[in-house]
Amino acid sequence: MRLVIQRVSQASVSVPAEAYESSIGGGLMVLAAFIDEDTEEDLLWTARKLVAMRIFDDADGVMNLSVQDVGGEVLIVSQFTLYASTVKGNRPSYIKAAKPDVAIPLYEKFIALVEELLGKKVGKGIFGADMKVSLINDGPVTIVVDSKLKF
Repeated sequence: MRLVIQRVSQASVSVPAEAYESSIGGGLMVLAAFIDEDTEEDLLWTARKLVAMRIFDDADGVMNLSVQDVGGEVLIVSQFTLYASTVKGNRPSYIKAAKPDVAIPLYEKFIALVEELLGKKVGKGIFGADMKVSLINDGPVTIVVDSKLKF
């Protein structure tokens, strides 16, 4: 499982074809991708890491607080292209990314875990839809987390 986490002052995702929108104020905009080998352990480790990551400033201006500490919001959007392979040629290959039958349950479980750990609902995109994402990166602070690199 791979995440791109961005600290934001606001973010939103919309699916115009379905008249859908989800937005947050200050917090974390998260792009999430999955592979076939991802397990419940990967989901839990990554959800815990996301909620506890200290990337918000404390009173001294030091990144020492988590999204949970600051009462921030989280928006999670599926993004299979995070597993793009660009080794050969100029057209990325997405062969490593999990197909929808595997990825959708992982995405939904990950969202549920983050909500449980945060104690509140998170914003989300619609898996596989043509989404429009907008954000104001705060800092900017952008972190990449990969569950397969945790050891």
